[in-house]
Amino acid sequence: MTEKTIPILPCHAIQPVVEFYTALGFETTLLQKSPYPYAVVQRGTIELQFMGMRKYDPSQSYSGCYVLTDDVDGLYATFRDGLKEAYGKIPSRGLPRIGPLKNTSYGVRQFLVSDPGGNSIRIGQKISEDLHHRPAPKETFARALHMADLFVDSKEDLQGAAKIIDRVLRLRDERPTPAQHLRLLVLRADIAQREGDEALAARLLTQAAELQLAEEDRESAGDALVRLAELRT
Repeated sequence: MTEKTIPILPCHAIQPVVEFYTALGFETTLLQKSPYPYAVVQRGTIELQFMGMRKYDPSQSYSGCYVLTDDVDGLYATFRDGLKEAYGKIPSRGLPRIGPLKNTSYGVRQFLVSDPGGNSIRIGQKISEDLHHRPAPKETFARALHMADLFVDSKEDLQGAAKIIDRVLRLRDERPTPAQHLRLLVLRADIAQREGDEALAARLLTQAAELQLAEEDRESAGDALVRLAELRT
């Protein structure tokens, strides 16, 4: 027998969680109300199980799991399409939400979804055999991007990441490359939008859209350009 690990994740109410995963293309294979709320959803080889807890607070959740795939770009597109159809828009802040697709500093290309129960599901594809965190670069703006990404994705510390980006964007004796500038503006706009500061997000997105990029810059900042288009829709 080949062993299989199936996470059991908490939630306050089962039905919103089931509806969320249905939007992502999962099939509900078990849904019970008694003797306790419980559900099982499955999409291909991905199986997740949920238990309802009446006093559970999704906003304080630290639970989640990691899903490895060989087609992270395809799943990202499918999940976004499903969420847009189900919710009328693609939720990017609060619960539920889906985050951006990006390459990490530890050899994985990934995105995060947070379900109505507050569970963070990281979906990733290995792009390197070395899955250790790379050391932070020494160059000012590369280091800022490295650290801000870690704060957003690993710690989910939006304010900490915002402080890092705001500090380097105020520098006058050093300037980022166009690609770095774009990535900083887009990430900061993403944070502002998630925090509900629509005016700041719109201003930063306009600045990012007005940057003049050479072809090599557009290639190196490809994920940021995609995210820019997503955030402006």
